[in-house]
Amino acid sequence: MIPLVLYCKSWRQDVRRAKRLAESVARFNRDRLELYVSAPAEDLPLFREQLHGIPHHLICDDDILRANPRLDVQKVQTLRGYLSQQIVKSEFWRLGISENYLCLDSDSYFIRDFGQGDFIAAGGTPYTVMHEGKEFLQYLVNIRKLKIVRHAEDEQRRFREQFPGLESRYRFGPTPVIWSAKAWRQLDEQVLQPRNMTVGDAIERFPSELHWYGGAVLATKPFPLLPREPLFRLYGYPEEYWRARRMGETEETLKTNFLGVTRQSAWDRTLDFEPRKRVRRAVRMFLKYCLGRW
Repeated sequence: MIPLVLYCKSWRQDVRRAKRLAESVARFNRDRLELYVSAPAEDLPLFREQLHGIPHHLICDDDILRANPRLDVQKVQTLRGYLSQQIVKSEFWRLGISENYLCLDSDSYFIRDFGQGDFIAAGGTPYTVMHEGKEFLQYLVNIRKLKIVRHAEDEQRRFREQFPGLESRYRFGPTPVIWSAKAWRQLDEQVLQPRNMTVGDAIERFPSELHWYGGAVLATKPFPLLPREPLFRLYGYPEEYWRARRMGETEETLKTNFLGVTRQSAWDRTLDFEPRKRVRRAVRMFLKYCLGRW
């Protein structure tokens, strides 16, 4: 197997975002790492059309799921999208394509040159995105998103329930994240199978693929731990994006510390394949920016 590939799980609403990501990979990929994109079977023709001429490998989500004979594929297909997509992403390693993969979301894109050394150390050990996230949590407190703060605290509590005795202060995202096939395999063999669980069962119980992977790394120790801060600049909320713009933050200034940018599609609807109605909040934030109220 090759050491590393790039992988993005997507669907029809995000096809234009996936195209932007693929174009950025083609532009900045100095080591010519291969890009894999997966989508539901019914969306594949649309992806072939939109990504035509851009280097990538397109695969069906179901082919990933079927690589695990213990997984109930039909059950996964009936789950809500936020659950099923986590399961698909967590099972990509079973295709045996690479030892590691950079797991990207469609709403991310690169802004400068990157290569294998950004994700894997010289000795072959993958970096682990792993940090306490205090700055972001403080930002949420500052803008009074206390419900999200409480959700983050609950997430850490649930992590402790799944991995008793492990240090639980760490966060293992946001995406993109570097995932090791070895870590996923050891999670399956040493943690899930003894509990008579699949990764699908695990994510239904605790819907955080990022924490399941992080728990696998801490619990099974598949390789030396080499923590890394987030690789991309994440704009999780429109307020965050427009405030940063007001302070002079641009893609050019971000290149000093980040490989790319993520503008979450929950609020940035500019590349939606099909129009959605709920855009008022983002518009309000833009108007505040224009009026200088930040």
